[in-house]
Amino acid sequence: MGKLINKPHLIFWISIPYIVLSGFISSEEVLDFNIYDTYFVISLHHLNILVSILFGTIGLGYWIMLKAKRTLSKWMNLFHITLTFGCPILIWILAQFYRESIMEYNFNNNLTFAIHLLALIAIFGQIIYPVNIISGLIKKRNENSV
Repeated sequence: MGKLINKPHLIFWISIPYIVLSGFISSEEVLDFNIYDTYFVISLHHLNILVSILFGTIGLGYWIMLKAKRTLSKWMNLFHITLTFGCPILIWILAQFYRESIMEYNFNNNLTFAIHLLALIAIFGQIIYPVNIISGLIKKRNENSV
């Protein structure tokens, strides 16, 4: 756990091949959602490539801060990693509980609310990353880190 908090770039870079692989496996599937009268359709393959580029950039930022011997907040690292990886896993688990019966609309509505809430928490949790990087740039250099 200490290595994960001290070198957060590793988890982001290690997850990239898995994300790309899942994009190739689900290359025929699409994610579609509507906002009012407009439908947006995104291929899961393209979405996975986009997330891989995002994770590579985040990992690069963490790695540059480590090589520049700048001190990052350990609790911000932990929260960022937990929200980035934990919320999508919880969303996937909750999505498995959808019921197909017409009589279960209340259950599905509550489940949809929980999924949307987790997605918003994950998105707003990404604010922690630039705050951590900026605070690391402002703080004094860490001469003891390797």
